[in-house]
Amino acid sequence: MAFCEAQQGWLLDTIAQLVRLESPSTDKAAVDRCGAVLADMLTSLGGSVERLPQAERGDHIRAQWGTGERQILLLGHFDTVWPIGKLDQMPLRETDGRLHGPGIFDMKAGIAVAQLAVRALRDRGLSAGTKIVMMWTTDEEIGSGTSRAAIEAEARRSTAVLVLEPSLPGGAAKTSRKGVGEFELTVSGVSAHAGVDPGKGASAIHELARQIIAIEALQDLPRGISVNVGVIDGGSRTNVVAERARAKIDVRVPTLAEASRVEAALRSLTPMLAGTRLEIRGGVDRPPFERTEAVARLFQSAREAASDLGRQLGEGSTGGGSDGNFTGALGVPTLDGLGPMGDGAHAAHEHVVISDLAWRASFLATLMSRL
Repeated sequence: MAFCEAQQGWLLDTIAQLVRLESPSTDKAAVDRCGAVLADMLTSLGGSVERLPQAERGDHIRAQWGTGERQILLLGHFDTVWPIGKLDQMPLRETDGRLHGPGIFDMKAGIAVAQLAVRALRDRGLSAGTKIVMMWTTDEEIGSGTSRAAIEAEARRSTAVLVLEPSLPGGAAKTSRKGVGEFELTVSGVSAHAGVDPGKGASAIHELARQIIAIEALQDLPRGISVNVGVIDGGSRTNVVAERARAKIDVRVPTLAEASRVEAALRSLTPMLAGTRLEIRGGVDRPPFERTEAVARLFQSAREAASDLGRQLGEGSTGGGSDGNFTGALGVPTLDGLGPMGDGAHAAHEHVVISDLAWRASFLATLMSRL
């Protein structure tokens, strides 16, 4: 703890460097600029750094310390939801004990905290016999399409996965996350003149309206199942019976069993109006991260590590997904939400609490030393 507190200036500088390098998921050049600086940072910490090249997304970064048989994986991402230029509107600034900036809470401060934790372990000589691997990816905010295979391969080699995503309010860790799915329902109908020959048509929009009501019936909020039709479009003119309509559907489920049930229900939707056809695409592509006995044991180690440093660590769940969903679904003990306290992920007031930063790094180092 004393070491991490003494490195507070280094930690704040590291966070600032990462935040000032804007890195929207869909801008490969920008993400790679941030990745190049991050790779240099990890190299300067003595890590063996590897860039995993990607054709359209930013290159993922893997770093390793040690050569022990046991491996701990530190996981997160450095892409953000913010476009280039957002830093001008949300400048990096310190106000009332908070450090503000785009991407700082989700999750560049967590990356800096992980680096200081590794420095603390190496300074104290506590990492012998264990391999520490960091995997920082570039497409988490848009589904992890190019990083999932690498994440899962690394997780299978690990005895524990520690995810540096933001903590829950009050600093609690995340011991479960809902699975996330996105579906697209397309309705095909028969066009006709809405005034002259309406009976010869079959409205895709009218059919879609009926299907939306059926889809809503799948929602069960008390059981943690949410089904939201968030985008609809269709038709061409008011005097034309719509030939096509479409809906995009967000699904959140707490368990793999519920994921299978809801997905099956969506795929079994049938037309209600004669002359219309349905096509459903998509799926639950980020499986639920469930609180298993292995997760509970890992959390107990984390709670003891926090207690060593004079704090009580809480736990909770969230409806948002992360790359921890993938590792947890593999059965690898995973603990998420180990990043610093703050608020405003994807929002204009995004910030971290400065007084929590050094403690987080010390806590993470203590937890790794226990593992």
